[in-house]
Amino acid sequence: MTRSQLDRLEAAHRSIADRVGAPAEIAMILGSGLGHLAEAVTDQTVIPYGEIEGFPTSTAPGHKGQLVLGTLEGRRVVMMEGRLHLYEGWSPRDIGLAVYLLARLGAKKLIVTNAAGGLNGDYAPGDVMLITDHMNFTGFNPLIGPNDEEIGLRFPDMSRAYDPELADKARAAARQANVPMHEGIYVGLAGPSLETSAERRYYRSAGGDAVGMSTVMETIAAVHAGMTVLGISAITNGATGGPEQTIDTVEDVVANAAISGTKIAAMFKTLLPGL
Repeated sequence: MTRSQLDRLEAAHRSIADRVGAPAEIAMILGSGLGHLAEAVTDQTVIPYGEIEGFPTSTAPGHKGQLVLGTLEGRRVVMMEGRLHLYEGWSPRDIGLAVYLLARLGAKKLIVTNAAGGLNGDYAPGDVMLITDHMNFTGFNPLIGPNDEEIGLRFPDMSRAYDPELADKARAAARQANVPMHEGIYVGLAGPSLETSAERRYYRSAGGDAVGMSTVMETIAAVHAGMTVLGISAITNGATGGPEQTIDTVEDVVANAAISGTKIAAMFKTLLPGL
């Protein structure tokens, strides 16, 4: 018999409960090329995903695949240094399990970062975008299947998936850190192939500003679990689908994510103490 999501969550939590220390206040999921943000965490406890019972492992480039617990800018945090993706073969419920564990560790707020292509022609590699909303083009949802009422409602409302109050605090932090920040809609795809030029033009015409292969499963699960969500994209490549479209490489994506990551880290110095 397939184990329920609640059973999986409780087993995962039990396997690390004696190692996590004080409850987390803020959870963070670090996207491709942004793992260096974990280096600023002090009093670290590092738990590889393979040591968490029933937990998926991360195989994506630039993703170490470990939980990092500790203190960042005076706040108790738990970070996923390396996320899980549909294209790795993990199910939506596997990805949801990871978010539920972050909530079980005490976090009420989730900051999710990602590397994304810029559908919006005004965006350049190395820019930062505040996610104001998303469009789920993956064809999947982590809530499909039996619902565990102890985790969340059967039909969670997603009309304010990215919390307006957290967004306001991010805007203030960006201004204080002198970090220019776009605001836009994130388009989530399953991957792993990058979009065709025609697809990119279509997603832009539908209202998308950035496109990537993560985040939407995590945000849905977080809202389901009662967490508030702040989303920030590192713009790593142009993805307009126009005649000027260039070939994208993983190396360029990681390099540009590091540039954006430096700006995001500067924002966090102001943002986290105020959350």
